[in-house]
Amino acid sequence: MNYKRNLFLLICLFIFAVGGFFYYLTQNPIPQKISVTPTISPANTVLGISLSSAKCHATQVNASDPQAVLPDPNCTPGEIDPSVTQDNLSSTICHAGYTQTVRPPVSYTNNLKKQQIIDYGYQDTNMKDYEEDHFISLELGGGPKDPQNLWPEPHPSFNEKDTVENYLHSQVCLGKLSLAQAQQEITKNWYAVYLQIK
Repeated sequence: MNYKRNLFLLICLFIFAVGGFFYYLTQNPIPQKISVTPTISPANTVLGISLSSAKCHATQVNASDPQAVLPDPNCTPGEIDPSVTQDNLSSTICHAGYTQTVRPPVSYTNNLKKQQIIDYGYQDTNMKDYEEDHFISLELGGGPKDPQNLWPEPHPSFNEKDTVENYLHSQVCLGKLSLAQAQQEITKNWYAVYLQIK
């Protein structure tokens, strides 16, 4: 008899405990583990240019003009070709077809462009969206293969800088500007020249 009574009490106690447990769960749900991907603030960008991780930093000098971009003077200061001088202009840059004789092969410039797109921190890594530009152009006696005179200009050719290069080239060959002056104009701020001549 005591056995049956004890068993009955145990069953009642068990039912009461289970009921109390479920009641507790409905009032105090167990927190769920939620996988959260942290939000990372994007790096400051200019024309899709990451400013935080790049070794080199291009500068947009006119926010309303996507072509108004200057290279980093520390990475791309511009280098001249010492074989082009004021005294031999007629046989070098002012001679028709001269630039084709010194232009480096695409295999060289494409390899350099690929690396420099990384160095400049461009988010867009499509090589077709850039011109591997001679900062001091070949028609102004720029160094043909010097990496410090080449950079991935963030837009394809023909562009505003090309207009400036053609203008300065004509001024040099007409004797209105010295070679050194034209080279200085292009490296100091080619866009300022563009605004004067457009």
